[in-house]
Amino acid sequence: MGLIGLGNMGTAIAERLLDAGFPLVVNNRTPEKAEVLEARGAVVATTPEDLVGQVDVVLTSLPDDEAFEAVAERVVSAARPGTVLVDMSTVSPAVSARVASLAEAASVDYLRAPVSGNPTVVRAGTLSFIVSGPRKTFERVEPVVRAIGPTVHHVGDGEQARIVKLAINSMIAALAQAMSEALVLAEAAGVSRAALLEVMGSSAAGAPFVKYKTEPLLRDDFSATFTTALMEKDIDLVLDAADEAGVVLPLARQMKALLRATIEAGYADDDFMALYLHLRSASATEEAVR
Repeated sequence: MGLIGLGNMGTAIAERLLDAGFPLVVNNRTPEKAEVLEARGAVVATTPEDLVGQVDVVLTSLPDDEAFEAVAERVVSAARPGTVLVDMSTVSPAVSARVASLAEAASVDYLRAPVSGNPTVVRAGTLSFIVSGPRKTFERVEPVVRAIGPTVHHVGDGEQARIVKLAINSMIAALAQAMSEALVLAEAAGVSRAALLEVMGSSAAGAPFVKYKTEPLLRDDFSATFTTALMEKDIDLVLDAADEAGVVLPLARQMKALLRATIEAGYADDDFMALYLHLRSASATEEAVR
């Protein structure tokens, strides 16, 4: 079993696989991130090609289109026929389709398997997968996938998983903004953050996302599980997909503007719930001007 990409998500996924007893080979662009996993029993490969030579299943967890396509090209070029490539990144359908063509030409089986959750969710064992690709390929790697997260939604044979993941992330971005606006309104009117979040969590609006974010918000902890910059990247992918499909998504376009403003205010590397910090700051500035 090989895993390429040891960011926040990739590292948590590697830990799950090691805990489940899978032999694991890892590779990362910056090798220092592999040291803690090596201490836990993982084998560290110096290059993607080195990793591919040791395994039959390659998992990838990478930040964007460019990184995924570059790594996937190297994996496919080095892979033996019958190798399975399982990508867990959030990338565009266009890049994914190009990788699918390369994989088919090399007799490499390819699954699109973006995930829904953050590193805390991974470590809790409640990660969800959105999978598309041949069912026979999924059946070959199902024990591995379910060792990482138990919930799997198979949504088609092609690029459908990419679209579903982007649709979900568009909803999550909008929910983060809706939470931010509710918090700013309530706190300005003298309602405590704790009281509002408690009510919100038990209300019709109490999605799992609200519960994930409650404790960090109460601690003023905006360390990133998913950065504002990465959420903007995903909304860009949503808008590109909308243009390709010929549909209009006004809320997604508004989220692009809100995320861009939050990044320009200095919150690019904070968790995307920094939408709240930026909105609170902007509201305080507007009140001061009055």
